[in-house]
Amino acid sequence: MTKKTKSAATSVSLAELRRIAERVLKISDADETEVDVGAETDALTRFANNTIHQHVAEQTLGISVRAVVDGRTARATTNKTDDESLRQAVVSAVSLARNQPKNPDLLPMLRAQKYQRVSRFYPKTAATSAYDRAKAVTRVCKMAEKSNQTAAGIFSSGEAATVMANSRGLFAQYQQTKSEFSITILETNSSGWAKSNSPDISTIDPDELADAASRKADQSREPKEIKPGHYTTILPPAAVLDLVGFLFYDFAGTAVLDKRSCWTGRLGKRILGDNITIWDDVYHSLQTGQPYDGEGMPRQKVLLVDRGTVNNLVYSRATAKKMKAKATGHGFLLPNEYGEAPMNLVFAGGDKSIDEMIRTTERGIMVTRLWYIREVDPYEKILTGMTRDGTFLIENGKIAGGIRNFRFNQSVVEMLSNVEMLSPSVRAAGEESFEMVVPAMKVRDFNFSEVTKF
Repeated sequence: MTKKTKSAATSVSLAELRRIAERVLKISDADETEVDVGAETDALTRFANNTIHQHVAEQTLGISVRAVVDGRTARATTNKTDDESLRQAVVSAVSLARNQPKNPDLLPMLRAQKYQRVSRFYPKTAATSAYDRAKAVTRVCKMAEKSNQTAAGIFSSGEAATVMANSRGLFAQYQQTKSEFSITILETNSSGWAKSNSPDISTIDPDELADAASRKADQSREPKEIKPGHYTTILPPAAVLDLVGFLFYDFAGTAVLDKRSCWTGRLGKRILGDNITIWDDVYHSLQTGQPYDGEGMPRQKVLLVDRGTVNNLVYSRATAKKMKAKATGHGFLLPNEYGEAPMNLVFAGGDKSIDEMIRTTERGIMVTRLWYIREVDPYEKILTGMTRDGTFLIENGKIAGGIRNFRFNQSVVEMLSNVEMLSPSVRAAGEESFEMVVPAMKVRDFNFSEVTKF
């Protein structure tokens, strides 16, 4: 691209979303009505073989109407904003509700609430153009070419806005920007990877990420094969994220009530290491997301694990009533079968660097990231998957070279009981889980069960 072009994204108007919500509420004659209006703009630059090969952008709008009629509830959606389409969405929601069985757990919709203010909209991110992204991508592709490497990945930016309102006077709104850069550097028999995600595009440094991926590919050339087994293992934040992300729904009150959680029967017991403390905290400076749940209830900061002891869960209003607990503002849009979940996990970190973890390891494994992860045992949270894009042998406190990738079979509960060191926590981006705030971890006896052929 030789000249600057306008961003494909245009600012989403919260005022316009509110007007749509007000029109829906005016149309509806249901006992109670709730409307969610969301708009997003997303733009993406994709590259491979050291060349940009795609720019794409889209704008979406969704309107979701929930009606309550005689203790019954249902939801209908549309993406059209003309009067007839809005009326039809309301009619569909009411008709569907009348044909549902009565819900004994259904609670009255919330009245107006007070929300803690969070600011996650960055004008620079919203204004980022395809030209801006292309300049950064072109630089990293040239860096890869200079090193006789091949780069592939994506650079995206966008924004989202949402408004929630109901017929009992509740009104909530939220707006944020988003950006992400992911790069894989390839060589003949090795690769490296790095990724970052943030509402503030200024905090993403494509050159730094490309350099990190390049070094991983360079250091893991000609990988050797070593025997599978239990190794002291250093997991960077992205790898930690993709493992502990499988725990998020286990902290839901509904999961414990239904005995689907790995914490069932374990609440109040010290299950994890005493260096493991976990919150759900949407207000954390490195987190994103709206400060209210699917019913418009303010989200609470919840201490889930305190020094290894699982003390608390999160609850929607209906689940809290069933379990004689206090609702925490973590429910999903109704109706749903899942109840609630913590979507803003924050792990307490430590003060050790990854370099220090390596220096203190006599023999072990350093991974870059994990992929193709699947759950084997939901109650012990045993996961299986493979390493990828840079797996290294550590000997005598130093990286001794690249090794072939491993398949692992590892209980996350056991892993979090075997953590020897923690780095400061960061906002991590992986491939198997949504973003969280997690540290790097040095873990003993991580189970690598099989060597792969690449």
